[in-house]
Amino acid sequence: MAADSPDASALTDRLRRGPYGRIWALSWPSILSNLTVPMLGAVDTAVMGHLPDPAYVGGVAVGAMVFSFLYWGFGFLRMGTMGFVAQALGREDGDEIRAILARALMIGLAAAAVLMLAQVPLRILALAILDAAPTVEAFAGAYFDTRIWGAPATLANYAVLGWLLAMQYARAALLTQIVVNGINAALDIWFVVELGMGVEGVALATVIAQYSGASLGLAIIAMRLRTIPGGWSWAQIGKLSELAALFRVSRDIFLRTLAMIFAWSLLTWTGAKLGTTVLAANALLMNFQSFLAHGLDGFAHATSALVGEAVGARNRRLLRDTVAAATFMAACVALGYTAVYGLFGGQLLGLLTDIPELRAFAGDYLIWMALSPLLSVWAYQLDGIFIGATRATEMRNAMLASVAIYAAAMFSLPGFLGNHGLWAAVMLFMVVRALTLVVFYPRVERMLSESPQSADTSI
Repeated sequence: MAADSPDASALTDRLRRGPYGRIWALSWPSILSNLTVPMLGAVDTAVMGHLPDPAYVGGVAVGAMVFSFLYWGFGFLRMGTMGFVAQALGREDGDEIRAILARALMIGLAAAAVLMLAQVPLRILALAILDAAPTVEAFAGAYFDTRIWGAPATLANYAVLGWLLAMQYARAALLTQIVVNGINAALDIWFVVELGMGVEGVALATVIAQYSGASLGLAIIAMRLRTIPGGWSWAQIGKLSELAALFRVSRDIFLRTLAMIFAWSLLTWTGAKLGTTVLAANALLMNFQSFLAHGLDGFAHATSALVGEAVGARNRRLLRDTVAAATFMAACVALGYTAVYGLFGGQLLGLLTDIPELRAFAGDYLIWMALSPLLSVWAYQLDGIFIGATRATEMRNAMLASVAIYAAAMFSLPGFLGNHGLWAAVMLFMVVRALTLVVFYPRVERMLSESPQSADTSI
């Protein structure tokens, strides 16, 4: 099942393109797919940034950060699905390929029901913790009250996207993301600019787009499954050993994701303490970081799919070729990001806001955006390797250590460096994330020498 070619069923058939060809075939649709997400964030920011008060930008930034806590914590629905499905693909186990998707969807829908039932106390608690300016808090609350109703579709989309990428249907994943974010962007402009709905319009656009994407993604999966041997089995879906492995990986990725969300939220929280202008400026700058993260994640997704396949097939050559090819290509892309941000950062800021003082203030920190690709690329690539290998415990431990160092820097550096200290702490965080994962990499290679049973219990 090479990239979007389900007729190939043997691993040898999938290796014919070579590592660079396979990485490119999987990564370019993933990169384009991922880039539609920050493009949408940029549209959100631009729509709010052209309203008369910076508090609109801050309100959407705070509201979106709240949903980062609520949704990103369930990132295991994508990452765990991707790793397990990729390994099942390497074993050519069609029954388990289906069962993993069913487990992820059931967990996602159950979690969404809990979030919607608890929406009032969640909103009150989140806004109390953030303690933003009253106007910003009011806008963030209005955003929350609308967007929470998209929870079922959002979490289902995590599982759908992870499944499509793991099965190397990268172009299908691209199609679903284009539809989701295209609908979202169009509705953003219509609801806010034409109908004057404000932050509620931005949130409603996201809800409608997520349900559209979930429907399309599930329809694509149903068509793809017709070409894959195997069938649906409740006995397989409820298999205790597989559920136990899923629980361990989900638990560790959940904790790792919460730690990462805390790290990014600390950026917004610290910026809010420095004032509304700093908060709004950092929200603009985070669009640069978001474009970078989603672009590099395209290579990380390709890495995850092929690493998982190598682990499932016990193919050491595929593992090493994948790691080498994907890392080299991602580093080249990171250099391109640095060039674009360094040369055109000011113009890009101008697209996000026409408030002169906000644009000028944010421009003082563009140097960090130019440095970020070169410092961040290694962490994203190592994440892809460990997700594909489902080494979630190591990912959790590395993230906890990184966040501890980052938090110490975040609470100290801004005190005498201001907002420059805040961004210096962020760059330190990215470097430490990579260094801590490098320490654990030999465990990934050792998996290929273990029996399938011992490898599963080592997750």
